[in-house]
Amino acid sequence: MGYRETYESWLNNPYFDEATRAELQAIAGNEKEIEERFYMDLEFGTAGLRGVIGAGTNRMNIYTVRKATQGLANYICKVGAQAKGVAIAYDSRHMSPEFADEAALCLAANGIKAYVFESLRPTPELSYAVRKLGCTAGINITASHNPPEYNGYKVYWEDGAQITPPHDTGIMDEVRNVTDYASVKTMPLEKAKADGLYQTIGADIDDPYIAELKKLVLHQDCIDKVASELKIVYTPLHGTGNLPVRRVLKELGFTNVYVVPEQELPDGDFPTVSYPNPEAAEAFALGLALGKKVDADLILATDPDADRLGVYVKDAQTGEYHSLTGNMSGCLIGDYVIGQRKELFGLPEDGAFIRSIVSTNMADAIAAYYGIDLIEVLTGFKFIGQKILEFEETGKGTYLFGMEESYGCLPGTYARDKDAVAASMMLCEAAAYYKTKNMTLWDAMLAMYKR
Repeated sequence: MGYRETYESWLNNPYFDEATRAELQAIAGNEKEIEERFYMDLEFGTAGLRGVIGAGTNRMNIYTVRKATQGLANYICKVGAQAKGVAIAYDSRHMSPEFADEAALCLAANGIKAYVFESLRPTPELSYAVRKLGCTAGINITASHNPPEYNGYKVYWEDGAQITPPHDTGIMDEVRNVTDYASVKTMPLEKAKADGLYQTIGADIDDPYIAELKKLVLHQDCIDKVASELKIVYTPLHGTGNLPVRRVLKELGFTNVYVVPEQELPDGDFPTVSYPNPEAAEAFALGLALGKKVDADLILATDPDADRLGVYVKDAQTGEYHSLTGNMSGCLIGDYVIGQRKELFGLPEDGAFIRSIVSTNMADAIAAYYGIDLIEVLTGFKFIGQKILEFEETGKGTYLFGMEESYGCLPGTYARDKDAVAASMMLCEAAAYYKTKNMTLWDAMLAMYKR
């Protein structure tokens, strides 16, 4: 069918709900809009779905989410892995809870148990949950730092990383094979719960996740000594980082954490920024204002799904705040983690620092300095996750740190995606450690480059 026929079929088919058909009726005279919504199916690629929310085959809506989930369910059944279930998380975007439930109920109708978070959670916690619960797969409803009108759907496999070959192409093929929306299975929520196919999760994952982060701490002694002297400004940019970042910092003993009030609460409109990207200077405007007001040592911003961290650090000599690129913050954390592990415990002979191919060769210099392997992988954190899995399966290689230039890193193996909650924690710990040496994070950065 052409786009016009597809539009007419959605408009007149009682399978689609009244709200969907009313939305489509409202654009009846707008040929360009009709074409844009129906000229293609929203493409399911290696990172899943991402698109503008709205009615139509080329939009994010409950029907395109169900269709993608039916394809995933078909693949899970094809490889005989339906007994292990699927974990589902979602962020603060419009329709995220609804899309999460639609995915869960489609899985349930296919006999696959869904573990659904009770409320919004960070991406790295979904990665952790897949492994903690022993699931076959994970679904994360998020569009990361895209503008407010977007949402997305990411698929993870049993190792906790986003899908890689052969599963990515296998799932993509199954999604493409679902051509009739009315053939997609679903079931009522109450029945799914009664049948034990829909389980709500929350603190049972939050608590062990935070415990895993705290195991990464290398210098609690330094935190205990100077945490009360450090001032930290933090903004979750209306996203999922607010509770976990504040919780882990509080539990470690950081008492002076100032949260940007205008950006504290979840809001899918992201009203204080044009798009909630911690790489953009405008995302820090309110944080910098608060930082200057309270004389903060560092200013942190996590993106809406809390997998990427943006940072400004204070130069004590000039009082100026310097923005750190993803390369800079990643290397600063990596150098701290690896250097202090070496000092405290020594490093394994097969230790490795992993970076994406487009990331800085400062990582190579750090690896050389500590006498460890530098491993380069393709762009996409899933390839770092894939390398960790390879280490585990072969018994060769010990993961010490992984990073990519797009503001993402992972200081442990409890998850297989970048983690801004952990990165925030490690950077604050590093700030405490360097403070005991009469250094700021900016001093440490300059010293690392000089070295």
